[in-house]
Amino acid sequence: MVGNDFVGVSPPGLFVSWQNYPKVAVAPLSALPNEVSEMSDLPEKWYGLPQEKIISFRESLLRSYKTMPVSLAANPNYELMDFQEVTMSASLLELEVKLINKPRPETSFDSFSAPMGPSAKLDKLQMLENPKIPKDLDRYTSDTDAKSNTALIDLFQKGFPVSVLAKVLSSGALGVKKNRKLVPTRWSITAVDSNISKFFINEKLPELKIIDSYKLFHSKYLDNDFWVLLMPFPWSFEQIECWLPGGVWTQGATNYNVLSDHELNVGLKGYPTETEGAYFAARLAVVEYLLGINSQGAAIIFREIGQNYAVPLGVWQIRENVRAAFKEKPLDFSNLDLALDFLSKKLVVPLEQYKKKSALIKHFKEQTRISQWF
Repeated sequence: MVGNDFVGVSPPGLFVSWQNYPKVAVAPLSALPNEVSEMSDLPEKWYGLPQEKIISFRESLLRSYKTMPVSLAANPNYELMDFQEVTMSASLLELEVKLINKPRPETSFDSFSAPMGPSAKLDKLQMLENPKIPKDLDRYTSDTDAKSNTALIDLFQKGFPVSVLAKVLSSGALGVKKNRKLVPTRWSITAVDSNISKFFINEKLPELKIIDSYKLFHSKYLDNDFWVLLMPFPWSFEQIECWLPGGVWTQGATNYNVLSDHELNVGLKGYPTETEGAYFAARLAVVEYLLGINSQGAAIIFREIGQNYAVPLGVWQIRENVRAAFKEKPLDFSNLDLALDFLSKKLVVPLEQYKKKSALIKHFKEQTRISQWF
């Protein structure tokens, strides 16, 4: 850059920091026109790309931020309304960005959100064209009586990507007017995954027939190896994962540290403290698939993270990995022991260590089914 001003393009994108909450940095994302595309802030399009490619187009995005109280969303000023319109745009949007200082060249990584590039304090942002806002999205942002959860569920069913819904929720543009708040990006991603999947689990899955066999799906991307086991039981879910020794976070480790969270069909109790946002991202992908085949079942996800996953890229890759697994033809098994025996030959971690940690394997191996008596 020459000076502190530039004409750029937003993909569109927005980042809201969680630091110093309830006064947070709110940052529209933009870059020079030749360094940005609609893919730059749309993780649903990234599956299959090498991590170097993802990092490269993320580190060209500038966070030009203003500090705002989260409560400002209940009565937004013109500046925040402009930020919200940028976020809701259905396509690339040309902006004029005036900065207070030169951007700090940095790239930051987070286990929840996608990598972030340089940042600088914003003086003024001006849209050089009118954003094209989808009418369904515009309707909910204009409806100050509609609850944010109602909006998220309906918009998701209308085909809006999780990443778009999370950005709009972050901008404080959804919900009952007096309750609207800016939401840090890492929280909004989890909120969208969690709330949408919870709705379908409670309202849709109980009405559906149970699958008739044990089905095993597989995907591997970014050195994250996923095996998804669906079982012929009422809805239950478990996420089991292990960061394999030799990686950036496990150097010197001699033992496998297996992490797990689960829910039975009575629902999740508390927060998944061991697998955190990954739990909800994977759960949403499983629920999507079950709704797509008009069935319900129990699911266990086995995730092994290898040493080549050198930096966290966000929970989007968990959601997309599980979605990708369901696009492949599954292996069918007649009982749980056969499925687990097959898995034992595919997993790096000895299956016995997963069995010790898994609540659902123990639960279903001990549970007697009425069909066993006929």
